[in-house]
Amino acid sequence: METTFPLLFAAVVGFGHAFEADHLVAVGNIVTKRDKLALAIKDGIYWGLGHTSTIVLIGLIMIVGKATFLDGYFGYFEATVGLMLIILGIYRLYQYFKHRHAPKQLMDTEDNHHLAYGVGLVHGLAGSGAMVLLVMTEIQSSLSSMAYLAIFGVGSVLGMLIAAGIFSLPFSKKITANQHLQLGLILLSSLLCIGYGGYVIIENLG
Repeated sequence: METTFPLLFAAVVGFGHAFEADHLVAVGNIVTKRDKLALAIKDGIYWGLGHTSTIVLIGLIMIVGKATFLDGYFGYFEATVGLMLIILGIYRLYQYFKHRHAPKQLMDTEDNHHLAYGVGLVHGLAGSGAMVLLVMTEIQSSLSSMAYLAIFGVGSVLGMLIAAGIFSLPFSKKITANQHLQLGLILLSSLLCIGYGGYVIIENLG
């Protein structure tokens, strides 16, 4: 019973974790390319899978290997995520201005899913240390700790696919038909990405 509750609670925590500000800024920027809900949701799933991959990997190192030496590096991990957000925002602006006259279907490729997975991988660094250390202090069994992280990952995937779907709605075909409105939304999401990334870097390295 001591481990049952945290294991059941893990999915709820993972779901809520997907809606943290840095996650929403990143996925919001990624799905600005989408005018189809299904593709945006798939981006969210890939993001969640990438995020979970990093969480589980770090969990294996720290829980099974007892690698507490990583504790002092998580501030740098967070700063890396901030840098990634800045690059993501700049890259989105570059892509828009480079391809704004190209047919829309050329942008709806699997490449965006790969980008979402890669962003999720890096994003898993943010908060992963605190999450794993919390599990280590609350659950003594290594197997139960890894089960917690896996269930947490499932919750984060579900949360992110919902978030991706919601954020893609402003970029439906009716909205993207208006070029000025589309540009405004892309500028807003990209500047938020760049600004929040800078804030994360300053908070962790300043």
